[in-house]
Amino acid sequence: MNIEAFREYCLSLGDVEEKLPFAKMAGGDSVLAFYVNGHTFCYCNIEEFKTVIVKCQSERICELTESVKGICPPDNHFNTKYWIGLDVLVVETETLKELVANSYDIVKSKYKKKA
Repeated sequence: MNIEAFREYCLSLGDVEEKLPFAKMAGGDSVLAFYVNGHTFCYCNIEEFKTVIVKCQSERICELTESVKGICPPDNHFNTKYWIGLDVLVVETETLKELVANSYDIVKSKYKKKA
């Protein structure tokens, strides 16, 4: 999957905003984050589209890491208990989509839409 197809997929999930939240920081203008209800559900580097970082249920992370090639700890993320990295060159497209949708569902159900 390339960055354009990935971006279109994320936006197709509904009520999704995309932002460059670190644009004012050195090198941060290449980090694209996707939000639902004002909270991040995934992000990636758009210049080097190699890894997508998504939220995941902590109880699924170990099983996914053992059973799916291309699942790794998230780069530069402080909370590895709830976030995983997906190598876009290794993880199959359908698995990538399922895990992005899962992340979206986690965040959407946790946070109510702001009026």
